Amino acid sequence: MTAHEPPDAAHDASYDAVVLAGGAARRLGGADKPGLRVGGRALLDRVLAACADAGTTVVVADPRPTARPVRWAREDPPGAGPVAALDAGLRHTTADVVVALSADLPFLEVATVRRLLTVLRSSGAEGALLTDADGRDQPLVAAYRTSALRRELAALTAEHGGLTGLPLRRLTAALDLTRVPDPVASFDCDTWDDLATARARIREHGHVLDEWISAVKDELGIDLDVDTGILLDLARDAAHGVARPAAPLTTFLVGYAAAQGKGGPEAVAEAARKAAALALRWADEDTPEAPSDAKADAPQAAPDADTAG
Repeated sequence: MTAHEPPDAAHDASYDAVVLAGGAARRLGGADKPGLRVGGRALLDRVLAACADAGTTVVVADPRPTARPVRWAREDPPGAGPVAALDAGLRHTTADVVVALSADLPFLEVATVRRLLTVLRSSGAEGALLTDADGRDQPLVAAYRTSALRRELAALTAEHGGLTGLPLRRLTAALDLTRVPDPVASFDCDTWDDLATARARIREHGHVLDEWISAVKDELGIDLDVDTGILLDLARDAAHGVARPAAPLTTFLVGYAAAQGKGGPEAVAEAARKAAALALRWADEDTPEAPSDAKADAPQAAPDADTAG
């Protein structure tokens, strides 16, 4: 999908997002870090999927194609650092809360963003951020009260005559923060070794299926969340009760039927239920019936009067 600003109708969410994607990636030899792929998806697209329900999503970088629509911004001058970039993105937001993210978080999920938002709103703090495996603050995996960010950005501008080159800790040090430990979601890809670690992890048994489904949905532009367990059970029943090729074909037909009915997850579940019941009935017909005892149990005819004796 060619990146563009989302329609106004989508600007009704309770938070906005600012994603910083314009860094120099020096430890990656100047590679295009946001475009590096983990699980077949660009790192930037993985982060955008995690904040897909934001009212406005601003990416601070030069425009590029993305899987989801965004608004683009750029710090002045380009390369002025993360504080200047955050300020540039914040100028395009209107929500009372903003989620600030870097574009190199391969394991960030929707649930992570929602957790940060919940902690922020329940704590009364000015920001809620993740800490990594070593307990270090990760200010670009965080939710902030927009007014607090703007207040401190204005103070830094007045103090330094601008924001160029300032580290993020100069901004966050003045904020009342609450911290959320999460060594997985806070993991970022700063080096080639980090990238290799991320690529290996998503192929582990416990992660590969969810990663694949997420990648396919992004590739096809599908937002529908369904119970994959139902579909896996259906595929198993079709494969065992009918024939192995019946599994992918049946699940395809279930999806097609749900789409024809313009239904959501409930329509998929209902179609899967019907198809699974059919597969079980099909399998039952292939089970040899128990020998009939009808003849043995049937009452014997009375002896013929003419032959009795």
